[in-house]
Amino acid sequence: MDVEILSEEDNPMLHRTDVTFEVVHDEATPSRLSVRDSLAAKLNKDADEVVVRELDTKFGMRKTVGYAKVYETAEDAQDVEQEHMLDRNAITGEDAEAEEA
Repeated sequence: MDVEILSEEDNPMLHRTDVTFEVVHDEATPSRLSVRDSLAAKLNKDADEVVVRELDTKFGMRKTVGYAKVYETAEDAQDVEQEHMLDRNAITGEDAEAEEA
């Protein structure tokens, strides 16, 4: 799986960068988590700081275009993102839950 960054746009108010990317794959559309891990490695970030919002594969193509939000810290992601997106990207709020207890 090869990841190419198409565009990056800084969003300093929310401590993140919005990234549009393209994934070229040999088999079926890769899972959200495998794309997240590959994108995080490409950007030298921790996987918990990357939230893949959208993956779009055209029928019969071996390219997937996606949109992700790359946060400065995992805590920033947990503060801003909706709960269902954190669940889809397997980002747990263990630290936040420990602080509340």
